Amino acid sequence: MRRFITATLLLMLAACSSPRSNLPAGPAAYDVIPAPTGNTLTDYRINALDELSITVFREPELSIERLRVDAAGIVQYPLIGTVRAAGRTAVELSSEITARLDARFVRNPQVTVAVLSSQGQRVTVEGSVRAPGVYEMGGNATLLEALARAQSPTDTAKLGEVVVFRVVEGQRMGAVFDLRRIRAGLDADPRIVGGDTVVVGFNQVKGAFRDFLSAAPLLTLFQVF
Repeated sequence: MRRFITATLLLMLAACSSPRSNLPAGPAAYDVIPAPTGNTLTDYRINALDELSITVFREPELSIERLRVDAAGIVQYPLIGTVRAAGRTAVELSSEITARLDARFVRNPQVTVAVLSSQGQRVTVEGSVRAPGVYEMGGNATLLEALARAQSPTDTAKLGEVVVFRVVEGQRMGAVFDLRRIRAGLDADPRIVGGDTVVVGFNQVKGAFRDFLSAAPLLTLFQVF
């Protein structure tokens, strides 16, 4: 019986090998999914339903204290009409408003855009986590925060294979991160944005042992007396 159990366990472990991922990992992963820089407010990209303020120096009629980005990611601005805000930083948006005002209406305008409040961004967390699902994240969320919202990886999670998928310019891309190194402060905690999908790998070796141990009481019933 012991030989049978040993052989069964060896077969389970032999099935644990998986093809090596061709997604970038290590330092190359941050080329796809960057870490936050020192100024997260500057890096933040505006989302639908965010609330903005737009100030034009010495032009009070063009300054708006509170302006909501609509569900399509658009804002309606005096004189120039519709402006796409979603997906841009505050600096990028102010640059477009400046250029369009300067082209026809105001000479050398000084435009400042600020994000007053950001709506949650939906991030999907799945795989070997305790509570997989879709979560609303803040504008400056990171991978650790996303995993915490999913109640952390399970005991059988493969912490060295946490994959983040993101659509960049219409193309779905992904990168592999080592959660152990991030937790230890050896690697940066990558930034998570709306639309990202986080997948935590399954450690098949740990899973095999778990399944074996859970089945052990049943196997002892078949011992030869």
